[in-house]
Amino acid sequence: MWRVKSLDAILASAEKKSLTRSLGPVQLTLLGVGAIIGTGIFVLTSEAAQKAGPGMMWSFVIAAAVCAVAALCYSEIASMVPVSGSAYTYTYAVMGELLAWMVGWALILEYAVAASAVSVGWSGYFIGLLQSWGISLPHALSVGPYAGGVVNLPALLIALLITGLLMIGTSESARVNAVLVAIKVTALTVFIVLTLPVLKGANFTPFTPNGWFGDGHGAGLGVVGAAASIFFAYVGFDAVSTAAEETKNPQRNVPIGLIASLGICTIFYLLVAAGAIGAIGAQPLVGAGGEVLHAGSSALAAQCATYSSLQEPLVCSREALAHVLRVVGHERIGDFIGIAAFLALPSVILIMLFGQTRIFFVMARDGLLPGFLATIHPKWKTPHIVTMITGVAVAIFAAFLPVGKLADISNSGTLFAFFMVAIAVMILRVTQPERHRPFRTPLIWVIAPLAVIGTLGLFFNLPTESQLVLPIWGAIGLLVYFAYGYRKSHVGRGLTEIHETDDDAPPPPVPPIR
Repeated sequence: MWRVKSLDAILASAEKKSLTRSLGPVQLTLLGVGAIIGTGIFVLTSEAAQKAGPGMMWSFVIAAAVCAVAALCYSEIASMVPVSGSAYTYTYAVMGELLAWMVGWALILEYAVAASAVSVGWSGYFIGLLQSWGISLPHALSVGPYAGGVVNLPALLIALLITGLLMIGTSESARVNAVLVAIKVTALTVFIVLTLPVLKGANFTPFTPNGWFGDGHGAGLGVVGAAASIFFAYVGFDAVSTAAEETKNPQRNVPIGLIASLGICTIFYLLVAAGAIGAIGAQPLVGAGGEVLHAGSSALAAQCATYSSLQEPLVCSREALAHVLRVVGHERIGDFIGIAAFLALPSVILIMLFGQTRIFFVMARDGLLPGFLATIHPKWKTPHIVTMITGVAVAIFAAFLPVGKLADISNSGTLFAFFMVAIAVMILRVTQPERHRPFRTPLIWVIAPLAVIGTLGLFFNLPTESQLVLPIWGAIGLLVYFAYGYRKSHVGRGLTEIHETDDDAPPPPVPPIR
């Protein structure tokens, strides 16, 4: 169980395909901004408002701080294990097969559920755009059972469409990604410019209606509970960490790229949050007995159903930013925000599914999962079987679960992976202090423990059901490992292969991640 994939073998393999060090601090910062700004800010603003009210502005700061310390740890190990892998590869090289399996299994959860969350977010903007143009879908086909519907048909269809495209080998180019990042940044800038002038100070009072930790109303509420959800809006910063192999002077430029991109995105997010709160308010809705209604609950959906489209509060909107602009009188520009989300979010689903299929592919070729999952289609040259299995699962999640719950479940897997990376960095500093580190985390015995505490703190402030998903999913994973992977592992049979560098491996996730 504790057998490791040789770090020397990984490095020898990586050297055969080493990349040119060409990225400076400006390129790294732009890479990070492109990777971070995405679905989270477009679709989770209303969820954060229900959890924290105006205090969600602090939530963005807390989530960014945890990202910063986790990213510095991630950067050291990414520079030491410079294959285009993931926390799965890093853990395999440092802490052994069992823990690598658990991290890989958690990453499967992260990527698949994140793709579902993005699908639901896209659906909200798509339906809002149709309504703005006088077209209405039946309620039963617009939302899942959590909100009184039957199935979220647009979310189901977009997930299946992207899966079909992936199976036949469609991928994005860096140029398309750059255009989509520009569209998203332009949309957010327009939102800020139009909402800040109509900001009302009264809308910020009370600032923390649910306190910092939910005021006894249960896990997942308050400023820190919202930070645990908003973490979804930042993940993508690891694109900077994994680019350490291509960075000139990584010891100087990686921290600059990480901190600058996180800082720029945090300012963006704070301005967007301030605009939304100041324009129409962001107070959480409460039940008849004064209890705080949980985001994504049927009780909240029932109360939201009593409002007309332009009167509904921020916490009820499924297309928060477009809704705010329509309420303050910029209906057509609200449509522009909706169109920006409509165009940009499917690409994010595609990238999340890329990441998912890559993890599955590498684990199958390592012998930890059945080999047929890594089968490449003779005509399409894609891992069609694992792509189809993943896509159907993503579509089912998207059809029946709300975006906030999906984001929280995805975050549980992400936080576990970053927790393991922080532990791995400390272990390597003790066991292999002499090994070359192109980037060394500064103040490692301060930064790494802060990353451990931060990821654990956010995890335990997720809603209870989201916390429980990770150990249940992990228990299923252990059954699979001991029933199959433990006996079939290539490393266990004395083979060390670096399948992350295989020519037919699916491409890794690339910006924009979320």
